[in-house]
Amino acid sequence: MGEHFRGEAMPIFASMSWTRTAPLLLCAVVALNACRKDASSDTDQTGGPTGPTPLTLQVPSWSVDTAHALNLPYDNPLTVEGVALGRKLFYEKALSNDFSMSCATCHRQENAFSDPRQFSVGTDGSLGRRQGMAIINTAWDHFFFWDARAFSLELQAFGPVSNPIEMANSWPVVVQRLQQHPEYPELFRRAFGSATIDSLHVAYALAQFERTLISLNSRFDRYYYGGDATALTEEEVRGKDLFFGRAHCDNCHMLPLFLDHGVRNIGLPPGPDQGLAEVSGISDHRGRFKTTTLRNIEVTAPYMHDGRFATLEEVVDFYADDVVLTTSNLDPHMFPWVNDEVHLSAQDRLDLVAFLKTLTDEGFLNNPAFSEPQ
Repeated sequence: MGEHFRGEAMPIFASMSWTRTAPLLLCAVVALNACRKDASSDTDQTGGPTGPTPLTLQVPSWSVDTAHALNLPYDNPLTVEGVALGRKLFYEKALSNDFSMSCATCHRQENAFSDPRQFSVGTDGSLGRRQGMAIINTAWDHFFFWDARAFSLELQAFGPVSNPIEMANSWPVVVQRLQQHPEYPELFRRAFGSATIDSLHVAYALAQFERTLISLNSRFDRYYYGGDATALTEEEVRGKDLFFGRAHCDNCHMLPLFLDHGVRNIGLPPGPDQGLAEVSGISDHRGRFKTTTLRNIEVTAPYMHDGRFATLEEVVDFYADDVVLTTSNLDPHMFPWVNDEVHLSAQDRLDLVAFLKTLTDEGFLNNPAFSEPQ
């Protein structure tokens, strides 16, 4: 769901140190669509398997490095049944108080699971204050929401359901609805071994599905990693060279994920939203927001935490002309701007926008495995 946090809605996150890491992590490369049942799994009296089927995610070797290892919790391993349940729940409108909204309402596949509106709209018509972020390659992520207040997808999933300006529901009501549903108890039994439903396992299932939303097959990937020299045009190659060169875009948007797991103040003109400082209470964290991925950026407008920019052209113009260099806690990654090293001509800007559009992954945007189950 979108970013509609009002401090009181999720006090568990506000009480946590923002630098706290997630629990013990199983950092292993797992592979999507290569599903197998572990030979040691429990079996019934007929010798057939009774437990959930372990799921592995197939990711290219170049997508995992020392700075970008998969971040998979040991206590919620991926399974075929868990992912299928999470997919169904992602599109389930019974999670909202009036049955009008699901996670997919504000995270649309055609927009790389982001919200094309500047601010998402709650069940009572309330507007949030932050743009609904894209859900892409979250299996690598370490924290969630624009202000980094949730340290796992599981923790993130709890918030929107009970947020009064999002789904405006309560977890006891959600659990009761799912428990009385003709299908869900059996789906939970298959996924987690018990037909008794609770909010934790709802969050577990949603997180499992979201970790399968992997996007690593853009034209850029085919050019850069696949060696297809015809995948990009001359204009796009010029934009690539700028991106990784004198435009300094990759200072924060690093390969292979086009992010750096940072929470940074990039010199936006300040507004009322204080970002990380609202969670940590530390004044130096004012205006710091999560660095988001640029993958599929072409379809995830509007941009920035408050959706202030409607187009990629506006974003590039901001970095070229409007970074507030006097910001007291400007991130060190912005020093090339302080040192007056970033100069972009009109052609440079066109080239950069052209390159950014090569990060669109059409297969991801149209993958039937991610769409609403029928």
